Order: sequence, then C-alpha cells, then structure tokens
Amino acid sequence: MDLGLKGKAAVVTGGSRGIGRAIADLLADEGCDVAICARNADQVAEAVAALQAKGVRAWGQSVDIADGPALKAFVTQAGNELGGIDILVSNASALVQGVGEDEWKAMFDIDIMGAVRSFEAAKPFLEKAGETKGDAAFIITSSVSAAEATAASSYGAMKAAQIHYAKGLARENAAKHIRANVISPGTVFFEGGVWGNVKAGMPQFFDQMIKRNPTGRMATPEEVAAAAVFLASPRSAFTTGINMLVDGAISSRVNY
Repeated sequence: MDLGLKGKAAVVTGGSRGIGRAIADLLADEGCDVAICARNADQVAEAVAALQAKGVRAWGQSVDIADGPALKAFVTQAGNELGGIDILVSNASALVQGVGEDEWKAMFDIDIMGAVRSFEAAKPFLEKAGETKGDAAFIITSSVSAAEATAASSYGAMKAAQIHYAKGLARENAAKHIRANVISPGTVFFEGGVWGNVKAGMPQFFDQMIKRNPTGRMATPEEVAAAAVFLASPRSAFTTGINMLVDGAISSRVNY
C-alpha cells in the first residue's frame, strides 16, 4: 500500500532511539524528509546520518524538551530546513512513574508541555500543509498506562492528559485539515530501553510481564511505528481524535 508520504516533511521529537527512532526510520523509508531532536547529541548525529543514507533530507539537533524556547526554536528551524511540516510527532517522554513533585514536574514539562509547545511552533507550517495539500497530521505517543491504574502515578495521569489534549485539537483544527491522533503502546522491548533494562536487572519481573500479555511477548518499536506512520499518512485522512492502542491486548478495557 502506498501511504502517500513521499516528499512530505516530518518532525519527530525524541527521535534518536526506541519508538521515536523507529517512527523516523519508517517515515524516511516511505520517502519523507525528517527532522529529529533528542537530548544526546551523539545519538542525534548517528540517527541523522542513518536517515540521510536512506536518500531523504534529514536534520537534527540536541534539545532539552523541557526547555520551551529551545523546543519551539527547534521546530521552527526544522520547518525552515525541510521547507515545511506536514507531520509532527510528539514522542519524547520523561518516563517517570513516581508521585513526588519532581516526577510530576518532569512529566508535565516534557510529556504535556512538550506536546503543547511543539504543536504551537509547528501550527503555522501544519496549517499551510492542510491548506495547500489537504492533509496535515499531529501524532502524540501516549501509553496504555493512561487507562490502567493500580496506584497513583504521574506517568499515567499525564499520559491520559495527552489523549484529552489531542481530542480537543482534532475538533478545533478539523476544518483546517489538521488531524490529531494518539498511539498508546503497551510494553515495548528494545535493548537499552525501559524493558530492556528490566530484563537485564530484574529478569523474574520481566518474565511476569511477558506472561501478562495474551500474545506472550512485548511489542517492537517498529510495530508501534507502523501504527503511528499509518495514522500520520493521507491514507488516514478521515481519522482524527482517536487513541489507537498498540498493546497486544494487554489491557482489558473496551476502547470506544
């Protein structure tokens, strides 16, 4: 299936590793020019080189997502470097679970305000893409934890807030052909990631989590990326305001 992405321009925050890197790679494979940011400059440089090797324009920058002016400046420069923005993916996360003030602040600054600020900076570019091309897309990476609570968690609460925010954006911007959707992964395994570290340090707990999923395994970043890229593509032009679970049925709730 041709997703209609060739020649489009995409910006991915948190795009140097894991799910974000897989999204950037797949967008490039589909012919998108891609800009990424992350905190580690060396990882950004490596990812940009790999993206350029796919034959597309790629650009990246080391950015602290919690630094609002720096994030907005990155998005604006990315739009100028790529000649526009058709797709924005807010993927960066603080990835903390606690309920201390530091954890709440980190999740708010990175997961919530990272999404808000990146969208605000990209909005003029997205509006132009919607007007001239008939479709622009904003994707937020949330989590199945948004709807699963066994104890108080800054992570789950802020991930839920992202979904609410996206729905509001979807309704506000539908007439401008800007779509806003969410992907909510369950457990995702890759070396050096959260569950990769759990497997290395707490193998028994890792095995318990594997058994919890009816599929008997965790997702790969590439499987989550496939969902995100499909939602970002013109093939999903009438899909906006949804929260797509990519969790292998680990959650028991009915998502409607």
